[in-house]
Formats: sequence, structure tokens, C-alpha cells
Amino acid sequence: MTNGNGAPLENAAPPQFNVLAQYIKDFSFENPNSPASLAAQEKQPTINIQINVTANAVAEHDFEVALSIEGKAETDNLVLFAFELIYAGVFRIQNVPQDSMHPFIMIECPRLLFPFAREIIATSVRSGGFPPLMLDPVDFVGLYRQNMARQAEQQQQVKPS
Repeated sequence: MTNGNGAPLENAAPPQFNVLAQYIKDFSFENPNSPASLAAQEKQPTINIQINVTANAVAEHDFEVALSIEGKAETDNLVLFAFELIYAGVFRIQNVPQDSMHPFIMIECPRLLFPFAREIIATSVRSGGFPPLMLDPVDFVGLYRQNMARQAEQQQQVKPS
């Protein structure tokens, strides 16, 4: 057996994964209809959340991964609150086979970032005068598969028949 680079497994260096930095890259919280929105909390709001992951190389083994989370809570066509958060990290990844690198970056890195982003959102919503919004755990494997399927579908539509 080989490690994917042609070297025997016994000689392969173990994978290394380090978090070099984590930070808020961009953040916005809006309470556009206060104080009316604070009084409208008797009803259960409709909450829409969108999550996206992007990544780019910043050095040979270092990657910035950004977890984007957007959300809006509405009731009776009244926006209670809205937020946009881009929470990012720089990760050093070494000795991971090339064919595993993309899924590793797009699944494992945001999985590590998510609890911190979740806390920022919960605290901000609470500070905005609402009960904290505790986001459900995210299936980053499923999100990755959806994005890959969507990209494959888009490529099929672009190809001439």
C-alpha cells in the first residue's frame, strides 16, 4: 500500500493540522424595527439561516477558511433582527494526501470554527434584546456534498451537448 504519493505507508509522515489564528473577519447585527421588534416577541418568529464555506491558500501549507453565516428573524412581516458573520481561521495542513485535501479543508476546518461563530451569534442576538439564538449543529459533510453536487450540475449545464 502507498500513501497516495507513491511512498509506502510506513515511511509516510503523519498528517499535521494546526490552527494558527481565528478571528471575526466581518460582522453585522441589525435590529431595524426596535423598539417595536422587542415588543413583538410573543409570537415564535420565522428564522432563516444560510451557511457557506470558502477557502483560499495563503502559503504553501496554510489556508484561510471562512465560515459565513447569515440569518434573519421575522414575524408578521416585521424583521426582528438580522445578522451576517464571517468567522475565519488560518490553518496549517501538512502530510494530507492531495486527493483528500479539499474535503479536509472544507469539512474539518469549518467544523472547528463553528462553535466559536455560534457563540458570537448567540451573544449578539441576546445583546440585541432577544433570547440567545442557539444554532443547531451543522453537518459539514452534507454541506460539502451538496456544494460538490451543485458544482457538478453547473458544469454539466455549461458543457455543449
